[in-house]
Amino acid sequence: MVQIIESLFPEELDIPGQFFIRQLIRQDYYLINGELRHWDGPLQDVLSPVYVRNGTESVRKRIGSAPLLDEQAALETLDVAVKAYDNGRGTWPTMSVGERIQCVQRFAGSVREKRDQVVRLLMWEIGKSFKEATAEFERALDYIRDTLDALKELDRQSSRFVIQQGIIGQIRRAPLGVVLCMGPYNFPLYETFTTLIPALVMGNTILLKPPRFGILLFQPLLEAFRDTFPPGVITTVYGDGQTVTPPLLASGKVDVLGFIGTHRVADALRAIHPRPHRLRCVLGLDAKNPAIILPDADLDLAVDECLRGSLTYNGQRCTALKIMFVHRTVADAFVKRMSEGIRALKCGMPWDEAVTITPLPEPEKPAYLTELVQDAVSQGARVVNQGGGSVSGSLFYPALLYPVSAGMRVHNEEQFGPVIPVVPFDEISEAIDYVVASPYGQQASIFGRDSDLLAQLVDALVNQVCRININSQCQRSPDSFPFNGRKNSAEGTQSVADALRIFSIRIVVAARESEANREIISNIVQGRKSHFLSTDFML
Repeated sequence: MVQIIESLFPEELDIPGQFFIRQLIRQDYYLINGELRHWDGPLQDVLSPVYVRNGTESVRKRIGSAPLLDEQAALETLDVAVKAYDNGRGTWPTMSVGERIQCVQRFAGSVREKRDQVVRLLMWEIGKSFKEATAEFERALDYIRDTLDALKELDRQSSRFVIQQGIIGQIRRAPLGVVLCMGPYNFPLYETFTTLIPALVMGNTILLKPPRFGILLFQPLLEAFRDTFPPGVITTVYGDGQTVTPPLLASGKVDVLGFIGTHRVADALRAIHPRPHRLRCVLGLDAKNPAIILPDADLDLAVDECLRGSLTYNGQRCTALKIMFVHRTVADAFVKRMSEGIRALKCGMPWDEAVTITPLPEPEKPAYLTELVQDAVSQGARVVNQGGGSVSGSLFYPALLYPVSAGMRVHNEEQFGPVIPVVPFDEISEAIDYVVASPYGQQASIFGRDSDLLAQLVDALVNQVCRININSQCQRSPDSFPFNGRKNSAEGTQSVADALRIFSIRIVVAARESEANREIISNIVQGRKSHFLSTDFML
């Protein structure tokens, strides 16, 4: 199997022309104060997880370089964002909702024009298949559209005055300040937009820190950011996270941290802020989502959902199914079908048609996954599928482990890769106890037909996780549904509507009900003297 997957890496002549990056992308600039400023300092090489064969050797393809800012440059970007916000008196936060919506719409139109470039970079930078990279791009644009629709509805609801106990009031939402937006490498465009877009359209100013992998894909968007928004509204921070991020938080000038990653990093960043009670955090963190397969489950359906749930984009999704609890009476049949399903999956390069297993972007990931497999095997598990766990460069062939038990690392650690642990159980309480004891609480999937037993499981899990999927894999969509987590899995609810609320705060303008005050308010509203105090109804 090692030789087979090793042969999948191409020579340059084998790469289809429409996906080939013919010229290195030298990004020696960053966006600050409405200009693309040249960076004279060091650059970081951007290497693809795709190895390219040259005779007998294979090396990771270098696709470009990006700025490696230092602490001083990072703090300057922060000062620009603070100045643009200007304690809420800057051009952007004082714009009307309608004007901000128009800016974001223009931005979305500019992004649409960069589709091919962004999709190609998603493939090369993080090894995402063409199909999935295209889907991520389209979903990011859909998210922008849905967010603007939700904001219009929110603004309509706020466009009226209320009179309670002799007080006239209008309740609207206002921005919070400077937002540090840090997306993940697995969905670097879409997940970044799920924090950036709602934070932006609510009137905040943004510091955008691209993820460790997925840096260059923002390069085609920098001009759109520059040309669409007032200077300083969006500023980009490049460089090593341990160098540039702590000084930003330590300054105390960041008002909101929008971060998607591990809870350990999130806790460390929050602890740096000198006034943590003033720092609002919107966090998407770790997960160890279980699938629970009951004895009466439709195995064909369960296997299909579990295969896609655990191996889509190599299992590198926070919503991936990362451990399977299978009733012992159907465990052997389930494992056999899962093994057959893995064998039918295509392993290859991101541009290969119908490919599922692609190169892993984290250089250290194959060795880590190998450690998990070896640990489980040393404690009695076996790799069920032929060739499971084989490694060549950045390619790791999926490993189906069975039977997995509590002492094994993969039983508790979030593998974030194509390793599938299967745990047999006799009593449903065993699976429930695992979820209760887990430090994570994002989602769970349950498979079965007995409505009484499913109802029992729902009631047991509803106070442990934030979404229960019946006879389907875990997932975030649709974006109108709440996306959050308990325990170490998240902080703050994200959905199209919830994100608008979490990146803003409710403000009340009130006056005692009197003839003079009614006249004052009428004059302000009818004369359109205030962007905030208004009864305009947005269509």
